[in-house]
Amino acid sequence: MSTSSATLRVEVPINQPLDLPLTLESGQAFRWHEVDGVWSGFIAGELVTLERLEGGLAVECSKDAAPTISDTVHRYFRMDDDLPAIYEDLSKDERLTDVIQQHWGLRILRQDPWECLIAFICSQNSNIPRIAQMQESLADELGETVTMGSIQRMAFPKPTALASAGEDVLRKLALGYRAKYVAKTAEIVASGGLTPGALRETSYESAKAELMSLPGVGAKVADCVLLFALDKLEAVPIDRWVRRAFEEWYLD
Repeated sequence: MSTSSATLRVEVPINQPLDLPLTLESGQAFRWHEVDGVWSGFIAGELVTLERLEGGLAVECSKDAAPTISDTVHRYFRMDDDLPAIYEDLSKDERLTDVIQQHWGLRILRQDPWECLIAFICSQNSNIPRIAQMQESLADELGETVTMGSIQRMAFPKPTALASAGEDVLRKLALGYRAKYVAKTAEIVASGGLTPGALRETSYESAKAELMSLPGVGAKVADCVLLFALDKLEAVPIDRWVRRAFEEWYLD
């Protein structure tokens, strides 16, 4: 059990557009819980709570994490992306103007690559609530307990924990046919056959090829991980909705 009883509340200034609910519920990450406008979840392995303030975020975290929490939060929400400039560039396409207004403040996240990889392997033929349920089941059964003040959550399991659990246990956690892919991928990562975070340092093409060599990882799953965790902004995950938009808007 990992505990952090001493906590601090830190106000982190935000000078970029950020719609917290829109971003955290957009289908990039699946383990954020909200109660009365306060969100609890993990950033870079730290249990935190987030509350949107005018001009920033109120972040509660362990005392040990507090000195660097501002940089950690900025990195997670990719505050190094100039979203107004991106909006201005995208608005040159009239089709996107209304979309931008409707989703103002939706940001791409920079997540933990391991957790993101497993989440999107589990995303196949599924939906956001079910993916979230699978991730919580994995954490509840195989993760470590983390306590921060009055909040207790289960951390996402390490590769060794999923590899040791094996396919049969994972099937009982409602992963279905995805259990074999998760189990085999966990074995590869746990044995050092692949280090997901190291793919940040390689090219988009090389990183995508490495991910697609894993069991159950196709082009869309790979692109989701590349975009939402590995800084590959070239990645465009294509689901049926994106494909339909491309076909209706841009193809003859």
